[in-house]
Amino acid sequence: MNENHRLSLKSHTIVGVTIMLIIGAIHSFRLGSYLDGEAYILYYSYASDIIIPFGFYFILSMNEIQIKFLQQWYTKALIVFGMATFTEIMQIFGYYVLGVTFDIFDILMFGIGVALAALLDRQVFERFIPYWKMNEIDEQTQFK
Repeated sequence: MNENHRLSLKSHTIVGVTIMLIIGAIHSFRLGSYLDGEAYILYYSYASDIIIPFGFYFILSMNEIQIKFLQQWYTKALIVFGMATFTEIMQIFGYYVLGVTFDIFDILMFGIGVALAALLDRQVFERFIPYWKMNEIDEQTQFK
């Protein structure tokens, strides 16, 4: 592994771990308990359906140096959305993995969470975090 790959791995790991710590803090501090009425209901119905797939996207992102096919954003998005949707559909058949009641809106929230993660990955992190974009690093390495 060359120096650019090490720096990229470091960037992806720091971002991934930070995102997962924030998600853990949101759940640990029970932020929804500070809400009232409709906001309370919406938070407890759908917040985890957005932020958990969001976090899983960046867990996969931490592994994209070792697992090359994860370097494309749409591959990570498809894997996370597919797995989350699979767990939701399994609830229809009585297999409870991440919840106990099937709700079609959960699948929509999974899509929103994954889309937000991909947007942050492609539009923010690629522009502002050094060594984030793996395909550019691989191209630079080929020409040396």
